[in-house]
Amino acid sequence: MHTLMKKALLIVDRGSREPDVRQELAEICSLAKRRAGYDYADYCFLEVLPPFIDEGISRCIDSGAGFVTIMPYFLYPGMKLKDTVKQSAKIGKDRNLKIAITRPLSYHPMMSRLISERITQLKKDKDINYPDNECDVVLIGHGSSDKNARDAFVHAANAIRPLYRNVHFCFLELDRPNIEEGIGQAVAGDPKVILMMPYFLHRGAHIKTDVVKDVNAALEKHDFKNAFMSRHLGVDEKLVDLVIERAREVEKRLGV
Repeated sequence: MHTLMKKALLIVDRGSREPDVRQELAEICSLAKRRAGYDYADYCFLEVLPPFIDEGISRCIDSGAGFVTIMPYFLYPGMKLKDTVKQSAKIGKDRNLKIAITRPLSYHPMMSRLISERITQLKKDKDINYPDNECDVVLIGHGSSDKNARDAFVHAANAIRPLYRNVHFCFLELDRPNIEEGIGQAVAGDPKVILMMPYFLHRGAHIKTDVVKDVNAALEKHDFKNAFMSRHLGVDEKLVDLVIERAREVEKRLGV
């Protein structure tokens, strides 16, 4: 492949109407472009609102890119990932464009480190002095009807389990235990403190409204006061590094 061929990185996110989500994705693309030396980096959405995948690929072509690395920006394997791969491959073939599609974010040890970092920062921000092995953690995921997605989420929870007194997990929707049940399980263990981490990529409607609403209702029902919630994953240099690592894996395999 010609060494002067321009390369683009296209991050495919599920999609959101929230401006904050677009801002986070734009920052991640900017960081990835600068740190990995891509000629062009952008994002698009699988669904909800444009730009969709076809427009995202068109922008890469318009930038002069002859090769596009597509990153399905998902925490879990599942139907959304499969749809992204299928659509991207078809569009690339139809346009006779050289593309590579990376693995998603799931099952990488960096993800469990990010969870721990969010919890550590929460303890610092809230002046929580209990050592980690006296803290109970509740990891909150979105939820999916796909077993592969559940398995990936449970894997992330299990990875941090040795660090804390107890680690529980729950889901906003589509799976069980729900948030009320997950917090109930944590309270039943007579914790000194409950530290909650919303395992979500973006500050979308779920983080701003839905998770907060369900968490507050659960804490009130179980009459537990000493509980705190960290920020979501958001923009993080470690996440950018992981995007670049996933991209380089597939590019190296293709000799790009």
